[in-house]
Amino acid sequence: MVETIAWTPSGVRMIDQTKLPREIVYVDCKTYEEVAEAIVTMVIRGAPAIGVAAAMGVALGAVQANAANFDAEFERICARLAGTRPTAVNLFWAIDRMKRLYATLRGKPLEDIRAALIAEAQLVKEEDIEINRAMGRHGAQLIPDGKTVLTHCNAGALATAGYGTALGVIRAAREAGKSIDVFADETRPFLQGARLTAWELQQDGIPTTLITDNMAGYFMRLGRIGCVVVGADRIAANGDVANKVGTYSVAVLAKENGVPFYVAAPISTLDLTLASGDEIPIEQRSSKEVTEVFGVPVAPEGIAVQNPAFDITPARYVSAIITERGIARAPFETALKGLATG
Repeated sequence: MVETIAWTPSGVRMIDQTKLPREIVYVDCKTYEEVAEAIVTMVIRGAPAIGVAAAMGVALGAVQANAANFDAEFERICARLAGTRPTAVNLFWAIDRMKRLYATLRGKPLEDIRAALIAEAQLVKEEDIEINRAMGRHGAQLIPDGKTVLTHCNAGALATAGYGTALGVIRAAREAGKSIDVFADETRPFLQGARLTAWELQQDGIPTTLITDNMAGYFMRLGRIGCVVVGADRIAANGDVANKVGTYSVAVLAKENGVPFYVAAPISTLDLTLASGDEIPIEQRSSKEVTEVFGVPVAPEGIAVQNPAFDITPARYVSAIITERGIARAPFETALKGLATG
């Protein structure tokens, strides 16, 4: 399985997801600014993965920060990384975790502080992999044997530190001996399903069929889909889910056709401070992602474009939310609070 991100003596190394599947290229980020730029440009993407990247970016910035003005520089590093992408709460969770650790270290020798921040960032990565495996074990029981699983966007090893959330559930179901195959939506406009999910599953030898986003309803109506499993970038207290744009459409189609719709996400993706998905900020991305495909124009010049990166799936369309601590079902307000504090 590909290593999405790693701490190295020279900085933070990550696979360049904009180059996949045609090229496997690694990027070495030597400063926290380069880590921030990698998050913005989606060299690294996926809520848990950018959380790990942010933690490592904070540690890298701390290593290079001026000792004479360390407090101010540390705050500037955290602010820069927090400003990269607004929707995925894992980013802010990881930065807050690094801030809390730093608050306990004030007054200690600077080299001890730097070493502790590096160790914490590496721990965030290691924990993420274990969390994904635990999530997979819980979720595997929900996957019907002998059926096709539909997934949207990429919630695999590439979107995490390893193993994956939605794809982790699929991997765990296969490891448990279930005979399943996967339909992967292409996920316009950035094509994460076509470029990343299809590639990951192909590398694992899991039978996978690529479909365009607007084919999901066709196959559900034919009875081909046993369940849908997706990831999440933020989940509100009532169970509303922010995920890659197009997820809401898939959820509505699943409800209409009686297909279970599951969300796999770590506890760090829960944002219980928000009452509903209406409060989740939605990132708006460049119009070129819509008007061009890999630099080739496909739309009339000057056409107006909207490009929200995420949408909100109301909790009423969600059959269950799979976490590392167990499975939550409606009423989600009670179930999610119990898992978050359990």
